[in-house]
Amino acid sequence: MVETSGIAVDAYACEARQEINAALLRWTEFDDDCPPKLRDAIRHSLMAPGKRLRPLLVLMAAEACGTDRGRAMPAACAVEMVHTYSLIHDDLPAMDDDDLRRGQPTCHRQFDEATAILAGDALLTRAFEITSTEITPSAVATRCCAELARAAGASGMVAGQVDDLAAETGNGGLTELEAIHRRKTGAMFRVSLRLGAIVAEAANGPLQHLDAYGQKMGLAFQIIDDLLDVRGSEAAMGKRTGKDSGRGKLTFPRLLGLEASQTRARQLIDDACFELREFGPRALPLEALARYVLERNH
Repeated sequence: MVETSGIAVDAYACEARQEINAALLRWTEFDDDCPPKLRDAIRHSLMAPGKRLRPLLVLMAAEACGTDRGRAMPAACAVEMVHTYSLIHDDLPAMDDDDLRRGQPTCHRQFDEATAILAGDALLTRAFEITSTEITPSAVATRCCAELARAAGASGMVAGQVDDLAAETGNGGLTELEAIHRRKTGAMFRVSLRLGAIVAEAANGPLQHLDAYGQKMGLAFQIIDDLLDVRGSEAAMGKRTGKDSGRGKLTFPRLLGLEASQTRARQLIDDACFELREFGPRALPLEALARYVLERNH
């Protein structure tokens, strides 16, 4: 358990995850026109055991800005739907070709490739339906849609995935690697925090501090992910380990080594937490979550 000033992130996250999961189930109760196989595939991936880091960031950012987290729940669920769609597609044979995700068969293994692709498509579009209809006022909903689309799109997460696939030869340096993960991983961390602040109708100053926190924390998360691919266990991770090094992929341990990678992640987390100083006690859950990212084993 990681604690910051008496705030245990595990206790906070457990309660918030229950709220997130209940909302995700509610917003995937599709009407009768949705084929049962498609609904089952969506829920197979969406409701699999997961950390829910991105929706937690949305809720924590909203609370740091002085708003009840219930108001930010639609944005939190939309982010998780976009994230899950990306995982379903990343796992496909044409991309990372994985057969295990969150401790269970990947969507295309449990069902089939076509169903997995369509389940991802349905999650992506459902995310924007929820964002546009469940967030109020309408001007805030519109801004949230634009932010989420930009972060997940051709210059954000999708761009990072394209470059990540291209880097499987192992060519490139630290600048190229950080650029990949600023988009592939970092963009969705940053937009999670930005959405929480936008729903709270926060001023530009707090939003920028949360954005900077997200950028640093997202990069640290990726460094730790790379380290866990080298030294983590498949049982703890819920997915195959050692696959990045086995494919000659460009990773932080490959470029920096294990010890220097850990040091870099620790400095990024310290810098991320420094961005929270103006929020006072309201940001303690965000600080605790950042420390958890540094120490996690899955």
